[in-house]
Amino acid sequence: MDSSRTADTGGSLAGADSARSERVDAAPVERVVSLAPSATATLSAMGVGDAVVGVTAHCTLDRPVVGGWLNPDYDRLADLDPDLVCTADALQVEIRDDLRERGYDVCHVEPATLEDVLGSFATLARAVGWPEAGDRLVADARERLAAVRERAEGRRSVRAESGSGEENPRPVVYCEEWGDPPMAAGNWVPEAVEAAGGRYPFCDPGGRSHEIARERIEAADPDHVVVHHCGRGDRVAPDLIEERDWDIDAAVHVLDDDLLNQPSPTLIDGIETLAELFDDAS
Repeated sequence: MDSSRTADTGGSLAGADSARSERVDAAPVERVVSLAPSATATLSAMGVGDAVVGVTAHCTLDRPVVGGWLNPDYDRLADLDPDLVCTADALQVEIRDDLRERGYDVCHVEPATLEDVLGSFATLARAVGWPEAGDRLVADARERLAAVRERAEGRRSVRAESGSGEENPRPVVYCEEWGDPPMAAGNWVPEAVEAAGGRYPFCDPGGRSHEIARERIEAADPDHVVVHHCGRGDRVAPDLIEERDWDIDAAVHVLDDDLLNQPSPTLIDGIETLAELFDDAS
């Protein structure tokens, strides 16, 4: 899950806290239970997935399942005897607090912006005792983002030199995180679109995802509609937008929702995917 639709915090790594966040010089933990798909994906990308001994039903790592994202089975979790439990998002705050009352060390993050997401990589790495792995992951993400931005600027320059560029040649992009009712994606998505070379006039960076009226979408006249409905993967019919009879002329793209909804290294994959879509359309 880890949906941007649920996050409601901003600032510098909003809501980040960890009982082990300062244990940089401590030995790495040996047993981690991850109750957040984003944490599972991030730990795997760091190369420390072997330490993960339990996950939720929504995680892709093949490990014993300890329940759902919002309904973990505490008996199963106890059987795994973790040194650390990872949670994320505002909707898991009560779970975090419950776990701490039960005596568990918990690393909890609530990223709201793109910079927060990168900061959460470092927070998780410190929590598991592998700060260098987090540093490498952050450096790799920044390098990839810089390459995407450079490519986007090159695309703008080519359009301007050819005389095809308007005052602002960036394509307008509407990203939809939920369909009933339609919800414009917030949090890190505006920055993801900007990094990929687009404009996102539907939400400020770090702002909460919100229901949006068709009139606002039509007034923005998007060039691209990106559908990434929470929990649906890429199992959304692209003609969904056409069936709404909106007065827009936009290319419609359906993405696996993890590419934009999950605050993990997968988000960097999503930004690169957006850039490719914009490249193909230019």
